[in-house]
Amino acid sequence: MNFDEIEEQDGIRFTWNAWPSSRVEATKAVVPIACLYTPLKERDDFIDNPIWYEPVTCKAPCRAILNPYCQIDVRGKLWICPFCLQRNSFPPHYTNLSTTNLPPELLPKYTTIEYNLNRVAQIPPIFLYVVDTCLDDDDLKALKDALVVSLSLLPPYAWVGLITFGTMAQVHELGFGDCPKSFVFRGTKDYSAKQVQDMLGLTGSTVRPGQPSQRPGQPPQTNMAANRFLLPVKDCEFVLTSILENMQRDPWPVAVDKRPQRCTGVATSVAVGLLETTFPNTGARIMLFGGGPATEGPGAVVSNELREPIRSHNDIEKESAKHYKKAVKFYESLAKRAATNGHTIDIFAGCLDQIGVLEMKAMVNHTGGFMVLADAFNTAIFKQSFQRVFQKDIQGHLQMGFNATLDVQTTRELKVCGLIGHATSANKRSTYVGETEIGIGNTSAWKICSLTNKTTHGIYFEVVNQPTVPLQPGSRGLIQFVTHYQHASGQYRLRVTTVARNFVDGQSMEVANSFDQETAAVLMSRIAVFKGEIDDGPDVLRWLDRMLIRLCQRFADYRKDDPHSFRLADNFSIYPQFMFHLRRSQFLQAFNNSPDETAFYRHVLNRENVDNALIMIQPTLTSYGFDSPPQPVLLDSVSIKPDAILLLDTFFHILIFHGETIAQWREAGYQNQDGYENFKELLEAPVLDAQELLIDRFPIPRYIVCDHGGSQARFLYSKLNPSTTHASASPYGTPAATAIFTDDVSLQVFMEHLKKLSVAASS
Repeated sequence: MNFDEIEEQDGIRFTWNAWPSSRVEATKAVVPIACLYTPLKERDDFIDNPIWYEPVTCKAPCRAILNPYCQIDVRGKLWICPFCLQRNSFPPHYTNLSTTNLPPELLPKYTTIEYNLNRVAQIPPIFLYVVDTCLDDDDLKALKDALVVSLSLLPPYAWVGLITFGTMAQVHELGFGDCPKSFVFRGTKDYSAKQVQDMLGLTGSTVRPGQPSQRPGQPPQTNMAANRFLLPVKDCEFVLTSILENMQRDPWPVAVDKRPQRCTGVATSVAVGLLETTFPNTGARIMLFGGGPATEGPGAVVSNELREPIRSHNDIEKESAKHYKKAVKFYESLAKRAATNGHTIDIFAGCLDQIGVLEMKAMVNHTGGFMVLADAFNTAIFKQSFQRVFQKDIQGHLQMGFNATLDVQTTRELKVCGLIGHATSANKRSTYVGETEIGIGNTSAWKICSLTNKTTHGIYFEVVNQPTVPLQPGSRGLIQFVTHYQHASGQYRLRVTTVARNFVDGQSMEVANSFDQETAAVLMSRIAVFKGEIDDGPDVLRWLDRMLIRLCQRFADYRKDDPHSFRLADNFSIYPQFMFHLRRSQFLQAFNNSPDETAFYRHVLNRENVDNALIMIQPTLTSYGFDSPPQPVLLDSVSIKPDAILLLDTFFHILIFHGETIAQWREAGYQNQDGYENFKELLEAPVLDAQELLIDRFPIPRYIVCDHGGSQARFLYSKLNPSTTHASASPYGTPAATAIFTDDVSLQVFMEHLKKLSVAASS
């Protein structure tokens, strides 16, 4: 079974591709049946041959959608639903149906299909910029320039608004071009949604979905009050550009020993209040640009006294971070309000210190927003990542879907345990919901406020069939994923993926042969990170170790109490290695990362597909030398050689490391002399390859060039398997390869312990 081909067609990969036929057998398989699903995976045929009709659905309460796994009776014009086994008639316009003339949804290549529904959103997508003005002049100028450029990247029909904040929050009026005019909110006061509406004069101006609509794209007539603050780009580009260009640094004086007074909480709260009043249940993004921590009002994460440092992991563990719980509660309530109305919140941080992303993460994670951490707004990481948000597809539409719901349906042998990813529960307690809860559970549908063509969700299932009720040989389990979303063009679309896998006897080799170790490693890492948010770090590591030992006991070949006899099949062989690197990774080890960075890394892991997530868990290392073409090498300290250049890709960092000899030659300037062209080419090769890696990466990774013994080489050393450390002696007193100063165990020691514990008769 080619996992990549299935991923190309359906955007889905499962941990197991043949499923144990009973609950007991599925539990023994240790790794749950789960999948990574990219609902909006790009497919050229959907653009070349779009489908402009409504889907055919089964009778209520099933409502499953017609798919290639349905049995059809061409003569009787009937189809049998594989989920509830009801018979359904085809609608009248399917009269020409025959075995040679089938509609696309019954063809095998359309196990994933996208319907263009004949409904258009009343309002095109809305972008509300919430901009911090407590910045240095250079940074403020860079941010203003980036925002002005972004107006030209937005489609002209998109709506846009602006809120700026410092000590006060200001909502700018865009519908009044004669002179700049704004409504000011006090930064220390917690405003309720009702107060925001009254102060902005928005009462009684709501657009409700389902009202008799005017022509698509025309602003609703009732909504004139909101038109002061939110307008189509083409109508307000001039006014908004002049407001942005004249935007000044926050005028409030800041003493030398104080932080600026920054009311991030109030500004975000006003933004949520403005959108939920005027455009509930419509695709919208609140884009928050923060240049420092919130220091006043609701949502403050630190006081404005510089002598009080911002909280660390240690403070949170000891519960001595006094603002932490209150701020988390405040931002979680905002996240809930935004998610209910289908509005997304993005955070772009431009600050060397933390800005409180840890407290604010719920706003991004619950609404499917973007999170970008940069040292300042004038860095390439921010500028390029921000521009990448507005990438367009072939037809010139933004590559994002808005205000989506994902609905999952299963055949009766399976139940849904939950989802781990950027979504909130739609609280749909259908018959498909299982007892076990993994991630966001107790529901078979989730609300996803924003999606891109790369957003990937982890969805977990359980087998509920009892061993006393054996399944027919050759029976299949089916799962249907239905994603309803607003396309960037305003068109509503429905993406349907139906997958089937065989049920097999739990003891048979088919289960083991169907294991996809890469997908399993990523889905287990999502569970580990989810647990890491709630439990202590050591507990999560113990859980990971326990699961790995149980998996090896179940699927490895060995003789009891004989570690040397331990063998893993090819499709399990690198799984332990992934777990070794995951245990050491920044996702589970808080050491050397700030709480904001930990929140950021975990956010990105929960959004990416198998390939990208694996690079984060186990980075790739490529070696460039004179005597061989570039080749992948082990992520190990033995790969560091004096006459080689290494290219490390951790997804968040791209690092070029020059060995000792290479660095000396480069310093001596050999590459500029005649006769050393091959050395010049060697130096350039990794740089060109690094550029290729940057092409479609989001957010833009940090680019590091360093030499053996340089301080930045620590980024490489921290990722390598320490097979040679300061403590490993070679016969001549010094280790043969570069010694890594660490007390961590190496992969070799880890594997020895794993073998011992797996084969032990007592465990």
